[in-house]
Amino acid sequence: MQYTMPTIFLASGSPRRLELLKNLDLNVRQKKLPFTEKINRRLSSNKIAEEISYYKAKQAITHIKNDEILLTADTIVCKGNEILVKPRNQNEAFEFLTKLSDTSHSVITGVTMGIPNKLSTFSAETKVYFEPLSKQEIHYYVEKYKPLDKAGAYGIQEWIGWSKIFKIEGSFSNVMGLPTHMIHNYLVNWQKS
Repeated sequence: MQYTMPTIFLASGSPRRLELLKNLDLNVRQKKLPFTEKINRRLSSNKIAEEISYYKAKQAITHIKNDEILLTADTIVCKGNEILVKPRNQNEAFEFLTKLSDTSHSVITGVTMGIPNKLSTFSAETKVYFEPLSKQEIHYYVEKYKPLDKAGAYGIQEWIGWSKIFKIEGSFSNVMGLPTHMIHNYLVNWQKS
């Protein structure tokens, strides 16, 4: 039996998102586009991630080909009411990880998929629990892994995830940048329609 899905146009430069889609055995065409991300802090955290992914999709929709489905996404890290975006420098990365040490936080990814005039937006939330991080451990991680391209200043698939995250509630892939189970379900339903 042949298992085929439409080609995904991933409007993102993220190597992690590309890896996740390839792990779903999808054909992916990737292109990094220059997005301007604006955060509307009046919205709930889930709606912020969804709105940013939708805004990216509206900018990227003209780049898809006839046989492709667009995918845009945005991941945010929330510690209480504070949103930890991508750190601007190593000092801010150190500050973010200090805030996440010995506590829990939420990782929310908003995803928009579809074709012109038929876009769907959804989100997933995962709760992540960190053990205490010493200053030395934070410095080691920031200097070696340079997590300036990651919301919250960490990658769960890197050293910090394997050594300091002791529990998650929800999707692991969501913390990496895409809720793959939701994307797969979207594509299955797309083929039925």
